[in-house]
Amino acid sequence: MQHHRLSDATATALADAGLSVDDVRRIIALALDEDFADGPDVTTNSTVPADHVSRARFVSRSAGCIAGVPVVRAVLEMVCSSDALSFESESRDGSMVQAGDLVLAVTGPTRGLLTAERTALNLLCHLSGIATATHRWTAELSGTKAKVRDTRKTLPGLRALQKYAVRCGGGVNHRMSLGDAALVKDNHVVAAGGVAEAFARVKAANPSIPVEVEVDTLEQLSSALEAGADLILLDNMSSATMREAVAIAERHRHATGRRVILEASGGLSIGAARDVAETGVDYLSVGGLTHSVTVLDIGLDLEAV
Repeated sequence: MQHHRLSDATATALADAGLSVDDVRRIIALALDEDFADGPDVTTNSTVPADHVSRARFVSRSAGCIAGVPVVRAVLEMVCSSDALSFESESRDGSMVQAGDLVLAVTGPTRGLLTAERTALNLLCHLSGIATATHRWTAELSGTKAKVRDTRKTLPGLRALQKYAVRCGGGVNHRMSLGDAALVKDNHVVAAGGVAEAFARVKAANPSIPVEVEVDTLEQLSSALEAGADLILLDNMSSATMREAVAIAERHRHATGRRVILEASGGLSIGAARDVAETGVDYLSVGGLTHSVTVLDIGLDLEAV
């Protein structure tokens, strides 16, 4: 199918959200191409006159945090000419809604609205689910210095959108790719022969990028501190051990004047989130924000115009 251009307003909204317009168009085009792999929308084209116009109301069926409204606008504009659409009301990404709240209202050609419906809802429900889950973690951490952080455990092609949804929910992004920051994990340590050796090799080869080191024990933590690591991931440690790790890092700060950022990771649950945060760590790394999130239930209701 022909993919229409985006309006300046929608392109600006995506850019303001920190999203690449070209990347968003590519993701939407892939989804639409799947829908049109065997030809046009036979159901819609058979039941709806070509000149029929409707108002589409995206309505939340449950409470949560919204993410992806500019993406929905892009879906609708790529299916329908932006000149044929009139956006009348829309929620701000990051805002909270209750069941029955209107998320977005748009008037346009009924055929186009129904054709775009599933792709628009797939993205909106998924991203809002991520934002909602992140918001719950953020609420649990309220009053502590800790923030919830995502991982690279994202769906292929959707990383930028999923990490955007984390930001909408109040979370913090980890690295976007393998090249914008380094994370020395246990297998790297095994290959290099030790924590200090692995850190030194990465830092020597990439002196300008952040290097985080994963440690499993307090002994490895001490090695990472002595090697000069500024970010350390505490993997699968108990809360008691993490408190010891924070104390060790604080003594290191007093001795050297260098503060180390600590990130908790591995098997974290929202029920234990506050206990982990109160150990004094800076971040809680939660892969479940993106790899196993439940969608926010949002539906589309058509109204005659």
